[in-house]
Amino acid sequence: MAVRQALGRGLQLGRALLLRFTAKPASLTHGTCCFSSQTIFTQKNKLLPDPLDNRRWQGFQLEEYLIGQSIGKGCSAAVYEATVPVWPRNLEVAKSIRLLPGRAPDIIPPKEEERAPHAPAFPLAIKMMWNISAGSSSEAIFSTMNQELVPASQVALAGEYGEVTYRKSKGGPKQLAPHPNIIRVFRAFTSSVPLLPGALVDYPDMLPPRLHPEGLGHGRTLFLVMKNYPCTLRQYLRENTPSPRLATVMILQLLEGVDHLVQQGVAHRDLKSDNILVEPDADGCPWLVISDFGCCLADERIGLQLPFTSQYVDRGGNGCLMAPEVSTACPGPRAVIDYSKADAWAVGAIAYEIFGLSNPFYGQGGAHLESRSYQEAQLPALPESVPLDARQLVRSLLQRQANKRPSARVAANVLHLSLWGEHTLALKNLKLDKMIGWLLQQSAATLLANSLTGKSCVETKMKMLFLANLEYEALCQAALLLYSWRAAP
Repeated sequence: MAVRQALGRGLQLGRALLLRFTAKPASLTHGTCCFSSQTIFTQKNKLLPDPLDNRRWQGFQLEEYLIGQSIGKGCSAAVYEATVPVWPRNLEVAKSIRLLPGRAPDIIPPKEEERAPHAPAFPLAIKMMWNISAGSSSEAIFSTMNQELVPASQVALAGEYGEVTYRKSKGGPKQLAPHPNIIRVFRAFTSSVPLLPGALVDYPDMLPPRLHPEGLGHGRTLFLVMKNYPCTLRQYLRENTPSPRLATVMILQLLEGVDHLVQQGVAHRDLKSDNILVEPDADGCPWLVISDFGCCLADERIGLQLPFTSQYVDRGGNGCLMAPEVSTACPGPRAVIDYSKADAWAVGAIAYEIFGLSNPFYGQGGAHLESRSYQEAQLPALPESVPLDARQLVRSLLQRQANKRPSARVAANVLHLSLWGEHTLALKNLKLDKMIGWLLQQSAATLLANSLTGKSCVETKMKMLFLANLEYEALCQAALLLYSWRAAP
């Protein structure tokens, strides 16, 4: 039955693709086809339900969570593992917890036997923002820290603002649609700052005076509840050396995530391996998720074009991985910084780390490059074991001039075609029938694979994202890039 349904959808999709790729450019741009591949695969790419969507559990108060040990800390927050006591595996643990009115939950050290790989004792992560300047009112906290709320779900703020979301009623930040390679914030709320494990050692100055006499923090702050991922990309790469093909799939995931941000009018502006989370799929393939939106640009009024009227305008975080058009921008009355390809540039730099080399824009000495002044000829060569297409793409992403750099969509298509298109679409004279035939094959195979397996397979999900974002022009640009690289002497 599953095979028959997948084949039936494949035939429907074939007719849709035929209409889509033989239509006039205007219809391709505006998506006027009544039925398209995007419809099928966009629906297929919907995320799993909110893990906190439970009638017995609201999750809008800190006292409702059991908090474990510290996961890590950054320049603006600390992150802790957490769970909820009503979940079956935590009922016994919850019996020993005394939750007092107005008090944060007791600290529960994780037990080794509770760390089963498929059912971790602490499946959630709680991010506690450090509040030095926002004041202690919920209104002020949400207003000051609103960038953190960009990847928040529809119901994440319901506890503070009821049925009407903060974005609509309070003029909050742009809301980012869900994407499998972007972190999702399930709950966001304000609460009194508790004394959590390691606080007095790791961030004493950020605590309120009631918890530390020399603390500078306010008594109340913002808490974000997310999924707890096993490690960051930096941590993953310390322990693992992915094969060239697996590394290419990892870079592809970042490009898919960045493309989603661009399409939504959001620039992350702080991409680095510490802000990318990793979780292996059922086959051990790493699934990458972009997190930490505290430095993002997500303004409905300006999109990705930031007016740069003075040096005091915030360009974003992580100066080392700041694209040349951002780091070299000069302020002026009509100056604008275009962020539409800035995150894609950062992916090109991170690719060095994924392929097993040092990031050329980090560190010191002669190998250290600065985005403000480097020349493309100075970029280190990637190992010969890395596929030619991936090597060329990394250099292309790191071109100084943004107008010569491929968009994240085109760059992602390059890797999709390189990984799964073989030589079919890398032709000088790209034929429509060849393109449609290959897309039909991929669509049917992807639908079938997704129907027959219950496992979360990274490569299948990547193919689904590719087919959900099909654009004729972007696909042709990617194919022509591949041809030019392969045809070069």
